[in-house]
Amino acid sequence: MHTKEEKLAAFARLLDTMDALREKCPWNAAQTMETIRPMTEEEVYELSDAILKGDRAATAKEIGDLLYHLVFYARIGQEEGSFDIADSLDKVVDKMVFRHPHVFGPEAGKPTSAKEIADTWELVKAKEKDGNKTVLSGIPDAMPAILKALSMQEKARGCGFDWERREDVWDKVHEELSEAREACTEQDPRHMEEEFGDLLFAVINAARLYGVDPEAALGGSCSKFRRRFGYLEEQTLKKGRKLTDMTLAEMDAIWDEGKAKGL
Repeated sequence: MHTKEEKLAAFARLLDTMDALREKCPWNAAQTMETIRPMTEEEVYELSDAILKGDRAATAKEIGDLLYHLVFYARIGQEEGSFDIADSLDKVVDKMVFRHPHVFGPEAGKPTSAKEIADTWELVKAKEKDGNKTVLSGIPDAMPAILKALSMQEKARGCGFDWERREDVWDKVHEELSEAREACTEQDPRHMEEEFGDLLFAVINAARLYGVDPEAALGGSCSKFRRRFGYLEEQTLKKGRKLTDMTLAEMDAIWDEGKAKGL
């Protein structure tokens, strides 16, 4: 592992590289925060993939790619005269120091459990100077819906707004399921969308209460579907047929065969 001095030197090298690219590379010089943003989203997903796969070499690479983007934004801010990388670093450090009084404040050294910290996290954030005016105001509108729902539920929990017994959430899930089915009989598109949204929100809440990451759970189901559907396509081609020419019963038989193989 590298020393602190070596880490600082590596970060300084990144800053120097960004300066050179911004000044001498036409493509880099033409970029704005708005043009970089879609690429940053892609980099975040690539980092997430590397972490989920347990690939540490790829994780190190993707962290570097993401850091490059963050330094890029800071360099543009510097050119605008609005902020630079030091401002960003100081802001996050100041925030973390404020939010961890058990480490940096008068409570330092006092025994504190991870659960106690999680339970009071939103209350500590609410005291923050220039913090979010409401508990949910800091959640980005652009955040994917599953993650947004989970974040809202977690923040509400941090303020004490949660089910007293997690088993009680199933009544809510069944209630929303019934309402979704009823909306479907009415054939009102807007009502159906609303009720399906409520049902999904309730299921995500149930997953949270039982310690299941709904994003990872759905991702696993998607991967399983991909494997089994791939098997269905493969076996169909071996038979010299097309999926569109097969009956649902024939496809189900091959699907069950792949399922039995553990796909």
